[in-house]
Amino acid sequence: MKNVKSQISFLIIILFSLKISAQYQPKNLSKQDLKKASDWVDKTYSSLSQDQKLGQLFIIALYTNKGEDFINNVRNIVVNEQIGGLILMQDDAAREINLVNEFQTKSKVPLIIGMDAEWGVFQRIATAHKFPWAMTLGAIQDKNLITAMSAKISEDCKRMGINWDFAPVVDVNTNPDNPIIGNRSFGSEVSNVVSSGLAYSNGLQNNNILAAIKHFPGHGDTNTDSHLDLPVVSHNLKRLTEIELAPFKALMDKGIGGVMVAHLYVPALESEKGVPASVSKNIVTGILKDKYGYKGLIITDALNMGAVAKRYKPGELDALAFKAGNDIMLFSDGVKEGKRLIQLAIDNKEISQNRVEESVKKILLTKYFLGLTQYQPRNPENINEDLNNDSHKILVQNLYSNALTLLKDDKKLLPLDCKKTYYYVPLEEAPYQNFLDQLNLNTTVIVKKALEISSIPANSTVIVGFHKDNSTAYKPYKISEESKKVLADLSKNQNVILNVFGSAYALKDIDISKIPTVLVSYENNDDSMTATAMALNGATKISGKLPVLVNENLKAGKGIDLNASSKINLKDNTKTVIE
Repeated sequence: MKNVKSQISFLIIILFSLKISAQYQPKNLSKQDLKKASDWVDKTYSSLSQDQKLGQLFIIALYTNKGEDFINNVRNIVVNEQIGGLILMQDDAAREINLVNEFQTKSKVPLIIGMDAEWGVFQRIATAHKFPWAMTLGAIQDKNLITAMSAKISEDCKRMGINWDFAPVVDVNTNPDNPIIGNRSFGSEVSNVVSSGLAYSNGLQNNNILAAIKHFPGHGDTNTDSHLDLPVVSHNLKRLTEIELAPFKALMDKGIGGVMVAHLYVPALESEKGVPASVSKNIVTGILKDKYGYKGLIITDALNMGAVAKRYKPGELDALAFKAGNDIMLFSDGVKEGKRLIQLAIDNKEISQNRVEESVKKILLTKYFLGLTQYQPRNPENINEDLNNDSHKILVQNLYSNALTLLKDDKKLLPLDCKKTYYYVPLEEAPYQNFLDQLNLNTTVIVKKALEISSIPANSTVIVGFHKDNSTAYKPYKISEESKKVLADLSKNQNVILNVFGSAYALKDIDISKIPTVLVSYENNDDSMTATAMALNGATKISGKLPVLVNENLKAGKGIDLNASSKINLKDNTKTVIE
């Protein structure tokens, strides 16, 4: 007991001497490890000029698809401004690795490398393998699968030299018309968002990749895309506390290393009209730091977004964000001017040098804990194959399989009977061929286009697929009037299995009262189609639950469990059978 007390006292002394306490740190650190961290941070901080200290507060964007002039500008900022890090954007993984290797050698302090990799590095690197969106993950009941997914994302991040995944989104999506969150949210229920967000964060941080819960104080009920303009969240404090703020508050003491602050105007939290949360001292310092006691890295959402870029000049915006209490200004377009204005604020005693020391030492300590003091250059060879192979495919199909949500099966039409012939009617705008091919591995399925449905014999079993364009997370989910009419016509004299390859919100204004079987697959891609076909054929169980409130009849948590059939013996595809 005495030994434990002495260790705790030692830790307190170290953290006090740093004037910070890191929210994230690797597990099982010894006293010697903590002492080394303390020494490195103090020594490094003392070795930096004031200009270099201020440089640590900025992260800028690196694109490889904007030409050599853009890359040279990034190179100059890294060298001349000695910034704290980079956020990797589109599009060439090998080129990005080579540039990160180069920039790390040119930086006095190791750069922290971030990426928006919510659904894996595919979010920025098109040759990588796509993982499911958060809304899909929210349907999964075994949250350990989410942890397994983010652990795999961590592996891909490490391969790229990335240390910080700006994920997960823990906004509670209560607005079906939200143009920017939607599929990026785990759902409309706080408890599900918290458990899913924690599972995701643990998978990252247990593998030494920093997480960042976003977008504080909550972007889930907005009608405006903050990339374009400033959304307003007009709820009262009671509602904000119970819904929007609740996931952040619940996750604050779970060791999650970063919080990203949104560009939102929230009148109940900020009295000055039109002031975004990201530059609001009342919100960043008053709530996040003082009220909630958050000690980790606080980072702005991208400062080039229209919600703030339309209202403030580059540099001015950065200085306002730092004054508000942010540690890091992300996607800065005004590093040099931002540094000048922050220093001017220090000189004018608007902020203290202690604020700089607090943020910079917090950044340095996090870099140390992430292993950046022993950075090893990454090898760009075979990077595309390493980011997209069978290990990704098997895991991803397992995730889609566990997300499948059966809302109705009134006539027990599932699993499909391999001795019967079925008809398949694909609707909406996206590809469907892989689904048809996979179904036909074990079942005879005849495809009929919408104009051919009159040729289907009465009382047949007809699978109707709503195949929505999922090329981005922001595509509309609504079903066309033409598709609704085809569905209604089929329901008059056929046994219909409706399969939604898109958001569950697609069912918001669909009459399913005469549809005996309804299954939601959440996304339309080869992995989700393969997983769905296997479940329909009885090869895998169905166990997902709706992550969102769709309408009064389809509430969050709804879903029927269906066990796999013991009689199934797939003719092919044995490599991708999911345990």
